[in-house]
Amino acid sequence: MKIYTKTGDGGNTGLQGNYRIGKSHPRIISYGTVDEANAALGIVLANTLDEDVRMILTEIQNDLFLVGADLSNPNLNDIKNRVSLEMIEKLEHTIDKFELELPQLTNFILPGGDPSAAQLHYVRTVVRRAESQTVLLSEKDEINSNCIKYLNRLSDLFFVMGRLLNKRKNIDDIPWKI
Repeated sequence: MKIYTKTGDGGNTGLQGNYRIGKSHPRIISYGTVDEANAALGIVLANTLDEDVRMILTEIQNDLFLVGADLSNPNLNDIKNRVSLEMIEKLEHTIDKFELELPQLTNFILPGGDPSAAQLHYVRTVVRRAESQTVLLSEKDEINSNCIKYLNRLSDLFFVMGRLLNKRKNIDDIPWKI
């Protein structure tokens, strides 16, 4: 099977259920940004990471495929491949667990530190953009609202994990100075 089909040469693309829409449609921008976040996460995973972090990030990569599949399916009556509340709760549990290792925040911090942590902070910003694009899509089309919640929690998790990676490398948070 060839990778190219030429069916999108006219500026439209196919969705699940044999729908075709323009490549500039908010649905395409939304799940394309989720795909970008997944690719950026792959860069983080190319680093040497603690096994618990690697396992979680790999699971999130798989979840992001599910988020993209959910966003690419305009048929909400099709209940397979949908982001669930359990997925969101798992992110919350992971955030709570990792926050136990961290000092309490007293001010805003600058992204950076260890290269892996800095990359996770970057992925966090891509996920925030994916969330914004998904909200924009939800204003135009009905979607599974769990996608927005998942992306919101995911950006929170990446913030916490960036701090965690720095702490585990004995790198202090860099406070924002006015």
